Amino acid sequence: MSAFRIIANLNIVLIALVLGQTFAHAEQTNNKVIKLGMSTALTGPAKNIGQQLHKGSSVYFDKVNNAGGINGAKVLLLVADDHYEPKQTVNNTREFIYTNKVDALFGAMGTPTSHAIIPLLEQSKIPFLMPFSGASFLREKPSVKAFNLRASYNDETQEQIKYLVEEHKHTKIGLFIQADEFGLYVESGLREALAKYNLTPVIVARYKRNSQDVESALNTLKLSGVTAICLVGTYEPLSEFINSAQKQGFNPEYTSVSFVPSFDLFDEVNSPSNIMVTEIVPNPLNCNDNFCTEFLADMQASNIKKPSRLHFEGYINAMAFSKAAKNCQFPLQQSCLMNELNSLLVTDTLIQKLFINTENNNKRNVYRSYYVNK
Repeated sequence: MSAFRIIANLNIVLIALVLGQTFAHAEQTNNKVIKLGMSTALTGPAKNIGQQLHKGSSVYFDKVNNAGGINGAKVLLLVADDHYEPKQTVNNTREFIYTNKVDALFGAMGTPTSHAIIPLLEQSKIPFLMPFSGASFLREKPSVKAFNLRASYNDETQEQIKYLVEEHKHTKIGLFIQADEFGLYVESGLREALAKYNLTPVIVARYKRNSQDVESALNTLKLSGVTAICLVGTYEPLSEFINSAQKQGFNPEYTSVSFVPSFDLFDEVNSPSNIMVTEIVPNPLNCNDNFCTEFLADMQASNIKKPSRLHFEGYINAMAFSKAAKNCQFPLQQSCLMNELNSLLVTDTLIQKLFINTENNNKRNVYRSYYVNK
């Protein structure tokens, strides 16, 4: 059974991924432990993202631990609920680094939350691995020890604008943007992509993070004459926007970046709509690779009825970490871990197949999901 320790003032749930025994007992019998800290949304409007990412990683680490761990070391994944709010992410991260003394931060969720902890990352020099963000500050000469698998927001926005302008001939494009760092970084990518076609957004409408207050933005975009809207946010306000627009007879074409779980967004949309979501991993349900088959079997064994791309991304993140850490001696050294992770991008055929663009090795793969009208 996993051991749980709840620290109420930080809303932290620590989950020990050491199966069949409590972590306290594990420490007595095997003091080789690799600690990872994951701050994510387990409650609140973005909880489906954090819960699925965490579950996917947990399933893979469970399998690693059951097989004896990484070079004999068990993986302990400490998970803290930040509700997708930057202030709580700072508290969680400080706890991970200075109290729990984790070896690395793993699978953190969100751009505003990641941006808020940059000073802590710079001061501690701790590895920041596979964050659920495509922001440029984690990619272009980052000031922290960051490792990314997923495509950047610039990669995703280029794919969206190509879809809207080249393939569907839109020129009147508006933006519906979450009002924070996430929105700003994606907006920058969208503007850059539009500029390649000598276009600019017709209008930019914003809404507050973790809210569904979309009415004002909807009215602004409806009156602007746009025929397509690039959506930037979480699935609840975006589905609220799409459903409300349809009720008012406003039916533009939509795109969204992968921060939105397309499975969840599409489930919430209850009206005929044209929606394309850019994705950073393939749909595991339609994938013929042996690794996808292994993933689906592990999900079934863990009683997960509807495996999603988010489960898959979390699972892949754990796989990449485990592969890299296996090539390092215990205790885990940061320099070795970072070197081995980066080497996966050029030596590991599975990682290359999933993430590296065959036409341009400096870019990541971007996949697509389309809404099917109910």
